[in-house]
Amino acid sequence: MDVEGKEPMPDIFPVILSGGSGTRLWPLSRGLYPKQFVDFGGSTLFGDSLNRVLSMDGLAAPIVICNQEHRFLAADLMRQKGLLPSVGDVSSEKGLPRLILEPVGRNTAPAIALAALAAMDVRPDSLILVLPSDHRIEPLEDFVACVRLAERAAARDRLLTFGVHPDRAATGYGYIIYGQEEEGVYPVNFFVEKPDEDRALALLRQGKCFWNSGMFLFKAGLYLEELRCLAPEVYKSSLAAWADRKTDLDFIRIDPELFAAIPSISIDYAVMEHTKLAWVAPFAASWHDLGSWEAMHEITPKDEGGNGILGDAVLLDAQNSYVYASSRLVAGIGLRDIVVVESPDAVLVMPRGRGQEVKKLLDVLKARKRTEAETHLRTHRPWGSYETLAREQRFQVKRILVKCGAALSLQMHHHRAEHWVVVRGTAKVRLEDQDIFLTENQSVYIPVGSKHRLENPGLMDLELIEIQSGAYLDEDDIVRFEDRYGR
Repeated sequence: MDVEGKEPMPDIFPVILSGGSGTRLWPLSRGLYPKQFVDFGGSTLFGDSLNRVLSMDGLAAPIVICNQEHRFLAADLMRQKGLLPSVGDVSSEKGLPRLILEPVGRNTAPAIALAALAAMDVRPDSLILVLPSDHRIEPLEDFVACVRLAERAAARDRLLTFGVHPDRAATGYGYIIYGQEEEGVYPVNFFVEKPDEDRALALLRQGKCFWNSGMFLFKAGLYLEELRCLAPEVYKSSLAAWADRKTDLDFIRIDPELFAAIPSISIDYAVMEHTKLAWVAPFAASWHDLGSWEAMHEITPKDEGGNGILGDAVLLDAQNSYVYASSRLVAGIGLRDIVVVESPDAVLVMPRGRGQEVKKLLDVLKARKRTEAETHLRTHRPWGSYETLAREQRFQVKRILVKCGAALSLQMHHHRAEHWVVVRGTAKVRLEDQDIFLTENQSVYIPVGSKHRLENPGLMDLELIEIQSGAYLDEDDIVRFEDRYGR
């Protein structure tokens, strides 16, 4: 306790980077629902990242940076863990953690600059622990030990990165070549960006190398000072963007034009490869960067043939393959080093080892204007989700789920009428100036042009079927009058 009887403020601010789109994990990861929010067998990578820092003693509440398109996905998970107040809670205290929203992706150097500025607004001498949201790390005890080792070095004005001991000549990771050990950490001699196989084998043979984990620990002010010296345009533009920030609900919004003007560059290229203050702490915990289906195969339990299987899949005479079945039975015969990923509206089939090419495939889908590149059949909203079951020229059928206590906006449509049938739970429907309560098997008709709102006043999730009819059925035919989520 300090002299005023208050708890001392923590030294370290965790920073969770969640701005990536996870293109190499398509078709599960998509532009509007990226990999860090996908449920991989009972948990999400973003949720695991929050749990990791919440389990550590002496850390401040996390600073989260994510793309503005994913803000409600991140906020919902943070709210579940008590990191954000309930929607509409006006009694929330100043200083609760908020989400910093990136209007566009500008890589890690600007994102970390914003986080450093946010941390220094609270405590000028703070350290920041930078953690990507797509890592699998265990056990927690080993992770904590690594952080505490790095903390001691970071307190001596060093920029610490974490290095993972390589167990093979991986070509999908960058490498750190280090010097003589000093109190458990090592000076960085130089970095090698994702080498080919021959170069990776040579690095392993010579020793004194780590995989570059993409995690960092350093004083927020020291990082900003090195950024000012080594990448002055990034520093200047980040400072301007932060100064013009706006607060909206649980979010800190960055001006789109100011943020787009920042050069897009990674922290490695902008600072770590040029600074004289780069040191590396060995990372003893089990670590996986889950950026590809090959990485997912590595962490999945294997059968006697070396096959990793998640979901309802049956394989015959298969070896060293990976099958993910999300919505139906997947059966395979004679598979050898093959990846099969099934989702309700798309299936990916490829040889193992070609996961880096999924991004190229996604570029082709985008060029052909395929909606599967960006969205799932199920679309998540801050109030719940909806899933398209059928669509033809003048009608569309959706399954809608509204969470307890949540409500859609007060809205109207110019071109479509809607018919709602409650399947489960209780619905409160505002139709013009009338409130209507519906339970299972009851329905209501919403004429074209009528003001309406759907709300779940019950203690269980509300599920209903929506039948739309009209000449135009796209989502932009919505006129909002009131919305608790600020859309």
